[in-house]
Amino acid sequence: MYSHEIDYTIIGDDMQIVEIELDQGETVIAEAGAMNYMEDGITFEAKLGDGSDANDGLLGKLWNAGKRAITGESFFLTHFTNTASGKRRVAFAAPYPGKIIPFNLRDFGGTIICQKNSYLCSAYGTKIDIEFTQRFGAGLFGGEGFILQRLSGDGKTFIHAGGTVVRKELRNQVIRVDTGCIVAFTDGIDYDIERAGNLKSMLFGGEGLFLATLRGTGVVYLQSLPFSRLADRILQYAPSAMGSSREEGSILGGIGRMLDGD
Repeated sequence: MYSHEIDYTIIGDDMQIVEIELDQGETVIAEAGAMNYMEDGITFEAKLGDGSDANDGLLGKLWNAGKRAITGESFFLTHFTNTASGKRRVAFAAPYPGKIIPFNLRDFGGTIICQKNSYLCSAYGTKIDIEFTQRFGAGLFGGEGFILQRLSGDGKTFIHAGGTVVRKELRNQVIRVDTGCIVAFTDGIDYDIERAGNLKSMLFGGEGLFLATLRGTGVVYLQSLPFSRLADRILQYAPSAMGSSREEGSILGGIGRMLDGD
């Protein structure tokens, strides 16, 4: 199935949205809850499947929805269709600070593999599936678990990453990465994990016990701020932030910050 041809504009810097322009009859699919705004003439419907296989029966749709649930995503995808006579726009927002990465899957051999929870939206006709890591160790210690997402098709798709995005092109090369910093990679890249140095480095180096190893020929996308790291830092400071009801400029507030070491 050929994907719908959609035009887009990415707006913003660190809290981005992607605005999709649809011709009459064109459809974009997105994660539930990702829509930011839409113009009059856009209709939407929650569906079990991504619509890439029109011959899928109810059992097939339930199976695909169940696989999505395994990755922690919603059972449903939302389909936005332009039913008006002219062009209409619908926009989708990133869920936390970072960048929206546009992919034309045709330029990547029709497939991109990405971390779960990174998919934002795509042209109708894109197949959204799960991808099991090939090695037990990579799944157990690789930071993303056993399951990744596989996006296939010949159209545009958009994923979200935290912080700054770095694009690396490997030509029969190896790159070692913090396990949470992998966003996406193409077919031809072998994904595994290895120990982060000797025992002392593993325990006190601050880089975790394992590093992800990506080797082969293809393209890799990395993020500087995984959401898990951001969430851990927020939780680390949440008790002190919630327990401090003092005004920033007060004397008591200053003494409290001194005692806290701030």
